[in-house]
Amino acid sequence: MNTEKVDAARRQLWENRTGTPLLIASAFFLFGYSVLVLVPELAQAWQVALTVILGLIWVAYIVDLIVRVSLTPRRSRTRFLRTHSAEVASAVVPIFRPFQLLTLLPRLRWFRGNSGGSVRSRLVVAALAFATLFIYVIALAVLAVERDAPNATIVSFGDSIWWACVTVATVGYGDYTPVTVTGRLLAVVLMAGGIAIIGTASATIVSVLNERITHVRQSHAEGDDSSPDA
Repeated sequence: MNTEKVDAARRQLWENRTGTPLLIASAFFLFGYSVLVLVPELAQAWQVALTVILGLIWVAYIVDLIVRVSLTPRRSRTRFLRTHSAEVASAVVPIFRPFQLLTLLPRLRWFRGNSGGSVRSRLVVAALAFATLFIYVIALAVLAVERDAPNATIVSFGDSIWWACVTVATVGYGDYTPVTVTGRLLAVVLMAGGIAIIGTASATIVSVLNERITHVRQSHAEGDDSSPDA
């Protein structure tokens, strides 16, 4: 039991020391990957330098996950992996790591209210931030794998972002479609994320409507109670 407490303390110390540097690395990874994809005419030397740096950041993600899992008690490791899906995903597909930047939202002062309205506001802002980053990242990744493929229809960032928006909205006009296996797998991920985003938005709208209806009913009931008897 003492060993588990020591390991937990060591993991917390590791997370405290590496949390901010890894968040900065995540932001740079997103920036660097964006440059590589959106500026194909970039000088060869810069492309190589950015690729090496992004590779090193990826290695840092993997090392971070390995260290944190090794410092987690054995019987809690499965739960740790299940509750830290972003870190696990980024160790396999590093472009998902920038989603960790969303953990900065709770540090904003106006993001800390406890009322029902504040909670819903936080949910809406978090959902919008996630949706924006999600669409952007998938659009980048699809453009990277589709642009030079034979018979590709997604050959510019404009094509890619349009395709991502209509796909995440489950509209799917069919004017742009992935032709590579990787592109189609990313499309499946995007569609699944779109369903989750729409579900969250629908639940939030229903919650707001229910609260408004309840408030109106309570107002009417109080008005009836306070009215003088005939």
